[in-house]
Amino acid sequence: MALCILAQPPSIKMQRNVALYFAMAAGIEGEVMARKAVSGAVTWGLFAAWAVHDAEELATMARWARSARPRLQERFPGMPDGIRRRLDLPQRQVNIAIGLMGGVVAAASAAGARSGGRSPFFQTVLVGFGLHGAVHLAQSAACRGYTPGVVTAPLVVIPYTVRAVRHLAAAGVPVRGGRAAVTGLLLFPVAVAGVHGLARRIGRTGPAARPDR
Repeated sequence: MALCILAQPPSIKMQRNVALYFAMAAGIEGEVMARKAVSGAVTWGLFAAWAVHDAEELATMARWARSARPRLQERFPGMPDGIRRRLDLPQRQVNIAIGLMGGVVAAASAAGARSGGRSPFFQTVLVGFGLHGAVHLAQSAACRGYTPGVVTAPLVVIPYTVRAVRHLAAAGVPVRGGRAAVTGLLLFPVAVAGVHGLARRIGRTGPAARPDR
């Protein structure tokens, strides 16, 4: 039986598997995997993961800020007045801010989809999003309790980011590594603060919002 098998020419599939095995053994797995396309689950997955995460913030942020403000002021008596004012978050402002941030993340996902994950904009937002999840965990530790977004941070944000970066690396897409991490760490909070500032301006000039219930 073995002789019959050896006498037959190997199938194309078998040849491909053997070639892949030796390529991996030779340490050039990255070159083989470079032909693998980056799926939409990675690029548009950024927007999907953000939507799940910010749905939690949308549902809890305004109510949490109202209830947590006295406790935080007691725990941190030296809190600057600017931060105290930012804890006054009407639901309308939260809605606008999340909508504006959604535009930024959607644009980053689209850039990633067009470039096969190579867009610096996409990679920066991707890494910044993952670091944002870690910041949520640190905030909850500092506040010694729940903060908006802390549930989906370890369940959605961080796992998605890790899988996305691994998929990009496996597909041979150069990830900007430390540069993307530093840029994301610096720009993501700036973007969040910017959309909240713009939402505050829009809220003041727009129709008066109904009191939150």
